[in-house]
Amino acid sequence: MSQRELVILGTASQVPTKQRNHNGYLLRWDREGLLFDPGEGTQRQMSFAGVAASGITRICITHFHGDHCFGLPGVLGRISLDGALHPVGVYFPASGEVFYERLIDSSAHNRQVELEPHPITDNGELPPPGAGFTLRAARLSHPVETFGYRLDEPDSRRFVPERLRELGLSGPVVGELQRRGEVEIGGRTITLDEVSEDRPGQSFAFVMDTRLCDGVYDLARDVDMLVIESTFVDADEQLAVEYGHLTAGQAARVAAESGVRTLVLTHYSQRYRTLDQHLADARAQFDGEIVVAEDLMRIPLPPRR
Repeated sequence: MSQRELVILGTASQVPTKQRNHNGYLLRWDREGLLFDPGEGTQRQMSFAGVAASGITRICITHFHGDHCFGLPGVLGRISLDGALHPVGVYFPASGEVFYERLIDSSAHNRQVELEPHPITDNGELPPPGAGFTLRAARLSHPVETFGYRLDEPDSRRFVPERLRELGLSGPVVGELQRRGEVEIGGRTITLDEVSEDRPGQSFAFVMDTRLCDGVYDLARDVDMLVIESTFVDADEQLAVEYGHLTAGQAARVAAESGVRTLVLTHYSQRYRTLDQHLADARAQFDGEIVVAEDLMRIPLPPRR
């Protein structure tokens, strides 16, 4: 994988429809593939989307309601069948570990994939992913214990070709400058700062099945892409509160108040045949980029700031 994009595998909530499969979201990040909340039918949706299960390196489960985890056995079986040789990290709320164990051994099978379980007990950074980014979790507000996720790439610096040319720097000396932070050319010391500029890291947040709470805002702050549930339209806000969900307008208000660049709405109740009102409610709160997710859609991460 050499690209960064989100592949939408399913956008339904508790009940799938003819147009919407249960949840499933694959974040393709360079050589990593992070699968979020694999609901029932995720394996089949991956075939429709043209993405390979062998590319999955991590699986992140927000909570153990069926529409967010019933696809796990099938996905793991497919990874084994495809002969993936790398271990797969699986992140999930520790309180649901019994469900995790049942799911991964729910049938007679020959599991070949090596799983690295990471039960989550509280907010904070998760075990080092070793992939050039940090991964952390924040507690959300839902009838069962639920965590959202955030991925952050560290800031770095990049060379500015024009400055290198102006100073006559090329070849091995550029590598030396990168390693040491400075080089001496013609009696002059040139520092890395003189020929480079900040390269902000990219960020991604995944918020699913929650009322408004501190964790939502913590995950969303200044993120490049926010994938967030919008189960109900604003007119049904009371139902959202009762069942532990968000409306489209609430999700968009979070994005506006948190400095989000691209807002991706998803996880729609089966009561809505169209999503026009979701977009209208969100647009009333947020004037940035809004994507009303549909099954099998591919959404590139926005360009670096």
